[in-house]
Amino acid sequence: MKALVARLIAALACIMVISTSVPLQAHAHPEDELCTPNGGMDPALCRELAKLDRKDATPEKPVSDTPPEPDELNLDRSGFATFGFYIHIGFQHILPRGMDHIVFVLALFLSSLRIKSLLFQISAFTIAHTATLGLAASGVITPLPGIVEPLIALTIAWAALENILFQDTMAWRPLLAFGFGLIHGMGFAGAFGDLGLPDNVFLPALLGFNVGVEFGQLAVIGMAFAASLYFKGVLSRAGQMQLYRSVLVWPVSAAIGATGLWWAIERAFLQG
Repeated sequence: MKALVARLIAALACIMVISTSVPLQAHAHPEDELCTPNGGMDPALCRELAKLDRKDATPEKPVSDTPPEPDELNLDRSGFATFGFYIHIGFQHILPRGMDHIVFVLALFLSSLRIKSLLFQISAFTIAHTATLGLAASGVITPLPGIVEPLIALTIAWAALENILFQDTMAWRPLLAFGFGLIHGMGFAGAFGDLGLPDNVFLPALLGFNVGVEFGQLAVIGMAFAASLYFKGVLSRAGQMQLYRSVLVWPVSAAIGATGLWWAIERAFLQG
């Protein structure tokens, strides 16, 4: 109780100090009120007082329009440090921020029970988005977000639809993943370009960002693989492994496809 009373007294004291200091600051020169046409003070004395005020005034520091140097922004890193830092940035672009890329990778994962087929798809997707990320980030190509973002959403819907239509992975699926990877790489490039990097750290930052993206994708695949193993174990113990596609692959792919279609409509027509 005593501590509470002491805090209340301290707070009231602070309020009183603040409330009394404001008027004092407002009237630091009370003679100013007398140096008005009807103030009654001798004009010559007012002029002398004004000279003293100007002499005592501290000149303001001029505001520079020049942007700060990179070392002022703490961008003066070595190439290796920049590489490591942008691995973290690239990983975050997938987990937890890249929901569209996460669901696309999940759609690829659900397409087949065979690891070899999945590796072919993921490898093709990785090579493709690495290529367009590098080209766009270096200025060779200029993706248009208004076109790229709806297309990314459509790739999600298409990959999910194939999971429902076909019992097994089709021979063209790696080529399809490669083509879709070209589009996703342009989306990665948009996020990378928003970072506004200086030229001296561009290459290690680009490489680090891309490695971080790959780590993010591998993390998504790892979590999906662990979840599928658990689900397969449940079905296996129940003697119902044949239900894997109808109970897991089809419903999840339908949800992913519907989400992709909605994102495509939203990005193409509903966003300003």
